[in-house]
Parts: sequence; structure tokens; C-alpha cells
Amino acid sequence: MFCVKCGLQLADDAVYCIKCGAKQTPASAIKQDANPTTKQDSSPEATQVKCSSCGAPITPKFGEMVISCEYCGSSISLESAGWQNITKHYMLPITISDQDQITARLHQMMDKGLLHRHLQEISTLEELDFLMVPYWVVPVTAKTNLIATDIAVEIGSIAATAAMAGMMGGAMGGGGRRGGYGGGMMGGMLLGGMMGGGGMMNNNATKAYTYDESYNCPVIAVKSLTAYQPHGYEFAFDQKTDFDSKKIPKSMKVLNGDINEDAAKSQAKNIVDQIQSQRVHAKYHMIRQMETQEEVASGELLHVPIWFAQYDHKSKKIILIVDANSGNAITSVGL
Repeated sequence: MFCVKCGLQLADDAVYCIKCGAKQTPASAIKQDANPTTKQDSSPEATQVKCSSCGAPITPKFGEMVISCEYCGSSISLESAGWQNITKHYMLPITISDQDQITARLHQMMDKGLLHRHLQEISTLEELDFLMVPYWVVPVTAKTNLIATDIAVEIGSIAATAAMAGMMGGAMGGGGRRGGYGGGMMGGMLLGGMMGGGGMMNNNATKAYTYDESYNCPVIAVKSLTAYQPHGYEFAFDQKTDFDSKKIPKSMKVLNGDINEDAAKSQAKNIVDQIQSQRVHAKYHMIRQMETQEEVASGELLHVPIWFAQYDHKSKKIILIVDANSGNAITSVGL
């Protein structure tokens, strides 16, 4: 078919002209479908989709999961199982939007402590990018069953046993000062052996515990950025809104994802397993045995505004990835 306004040859199902933008009325659309803009090809072998906003054809590149319409700017999310729209596609609002704001924030992050005094001022800024980066936010519930010993109870048990052994040993030694000391020592050793080396009260110190925790684990959806995968960071998911490209500044680059949900869920499970282990070891000491089970739910695709800053400090690279919604550092390298 040809454009009704400028005459440019277009695809038979084109809705808008790629040259002049004029709206078209393809004959095939009139005959086959009165509302072509809502029709999607969801077959796994599909190589083309139609924009859900304007109906223009979109051909995604291999591995892309989030694509933007070149005609109207709308965003379409694709699942791994064919070209289907992801219904759970959100974004976080931007609060740090200009270079003055991010420069001040970076200064606070870098100029900490005596060793980092004036670090930003004496470093060279090599790259500063403002991006919309997709993350899979995967809910994971972790339950850890463990057997651990309470150190305070254990020490108290040993001290009490030693004191009792000394007292009884002294009584058993009898006699003068020297004899009492020797007898007390001997009696203490004997009594200690009888008590199992202070083990009389150990059964009270060693107990079974359960540690439950829930996580909204973010997994970066871009393979080229996996080196900056956050660990233990959680976004302000309660502030999410439906993804709308019109709310994104035109100067801001929106990255496409190429990591599917299944891969993200597997990675989230591994990340949570590590974080859960760290938290359990921080809370409990002298762990004798532990086992963790995770339950992983369906993820949601979240585009997050970030600032990517790279500095050079005496030939050493310092990289900071800052959440432009909360102002916190998602990942830091070299600090």
C-alpha cells in the first residue's frame, strides 16, 4: 500500500506513515478487522507485533523484552513464551532528575570518612548517564530452620560449673593452704570430668530456632549490566505506577531487557539464599545446623530511573549506580 498523503510505499498493515505521520486505512484492516489496533500475534514463532496504542507494526530484535513504538512512543513488554503483553509492567517516579542534584548526591556518597575526604573533587568524571533500567522484582519467602547455641547461656554455664567445681574441690582438698589449693585443683578436675567439661548446662543453651523473612528481590533484566546486580537492595515498590513512556523525559534512554522471568526467578532464589544465610549468621552464633527453603512467586517488571556515574581516581575506576527515585546507591564499585 501507499501513503494516502505523501505516496510513500508502506507495509500493507501500516496505520501511520513513517515519513509524514499521516494515518492510513489499510484495505485489509477494513475487510478483516474493524479494530486492528487491539489485535496481537501471540504465537511463539511471531516475529512482529502491533502497537497496542496506535496499531503500528513493531519488529523486536532478538532477546528484547521491552520495546518502544517508533510511531507513538508507547512501550510494549514481551514475555518469554511468545509475543504476549506483560500485564505487570511498572515504573518508579523520578525525584533526582538533573545534574546538579545528582552531583550533590554523589559528593555525599564519595566524601565519607578521612580516607575519602574530597574524593569526588580529586577524581575525574568519565561518564554520567541517566537511564531507565528494567529490573524483575521477584517476591521470595525464605524460612530457615536452625540449631544454635546461645553464647551468653553457654558462658554462664561454663563459669557456674567451674565455680562449683572449685568450691567442691576445695572442700575435698581440706587441710592447709597449700593442701587446699592442690586438693581443690584435683577436685575441680575430677568434678569437671564428671560434669563433662562444663557440659551440665549445655542442653539449655542449644536450641532450635526458625527465622522467616520476605524479600522483593530485584534482578537486573539486562545481560550487559549483570555485573552491577544489587544484593540486599530493595526498591520503593509501593511507589510504583503503570509504565508510561510519556512520563519519561525524551533525553532519558530507556533500556530494553533481555533476561526472561524464569531466569530472573532462579537468580532471585540464589540471591535470597545468600542474604538469608548472612542474616541468620548475624543473628545467631555457634550454629550447629541450618536449612533454608525458599518460595518464589511470579515477578513483576519494573523500570527504575538510575544515574550511572563512573570516575577515574589515580587510574582506579569508581562506579556508582544511584536510584533516582530514592536517592540511594544501588551498587558501588571501587569505593
